[in-house]
Amino acid sequence: MPKNTALELVAPFSLADGAISPAPRRALITGASSGLGLEFATILAEQKVNLVLVARRQEPMETLATKLRTQYGIDVVVQPADLSAPGAASQLKNILDEKSLQIDVLINNAGYGIYGDFLDSDLEQTTDMLQLNITSLTELSYVFGRDMAARGAGEILLVASLLALQPVPTFAAYAATKSYVLAFGEALHDELLSKGVIVTTLCPGHTATAFDSIAGASASPALRLLTMKARAVAETGLRALAAGNVSVIPGLLNNIIAFSNRLTPRSMQRATMKKVMGK
Repeated sequence: MPKNTALELVAPFSLADGAISPAPRRALITGASSGLGLEFATILAEQKVNLVLVARRQEPMETLATKLRTQYGIDVVVQPADLSAPGAASQLKNILDEKSLQIDVLINNAGYGIYGDFLDSDLEQTTDMLQLNITSLTELSYVFGRDMAARGAGEILLVASLLALQPVPTFAAYAATKSYVLAFGEALHDELLSKGVIVTTLCPGHTATAFDSIAGASASPALRLLTMKARAVAETGLRALAAGNVSVIPGLLNNIIAFSNRLTPRSMQRATMKKVMGK
């Protein structure tokens, strides 16, 4: 039976583990142009899962799609979309329906952060982030989750963050969006389990992607020590999804940090995160 393994270490992923059911299957990956999205796509392609790649930037997705088609002989559909735009998630669903593309695995990976004091940040950029990290993720889970529930099968992976576990000065709004993703994902897991749909939430710590540069941040020495490779994080998420886990945190040190939050007051958590994040 699926279980909550937020503090459980997940072993390295291998094809022999049989994660994600065999082809013919199709996975939709948002934020698929780089970082974790690229790794999710590569791992699933290795398992012969057909793909739909979604992100704003079409060119890097086309390059990735060509590589995956050539190496693994799978079908890859590239669908550019700006999911920070209101209604973009439902529009994406309509486009895929018109192409008769059934989504069996939804990887809700798209998202970004904004570093700095809240009042010093651009409000429009912040609301765009809220739209992408919360509203579009919720909308995608709804429109594709309904189809999965009707079929009695499907998997949804939501990408949250280790920052979801405490308030984070200088990442106030971003961390709050990821707290929503974690709470939403864990609740959705229980709601959809009886319908044959598995929902797992992945809470990565600092990962070697372009997140920092996009957010306008630079990693502190403490964060650099905690940095994990994107491939290892993606493997952990997919293994947890295949196992039917509620949620998972990659990496021993990240799990220790998560556990320590249970033992410290939130005032201490805020002070610690302010130092770790470089301010």
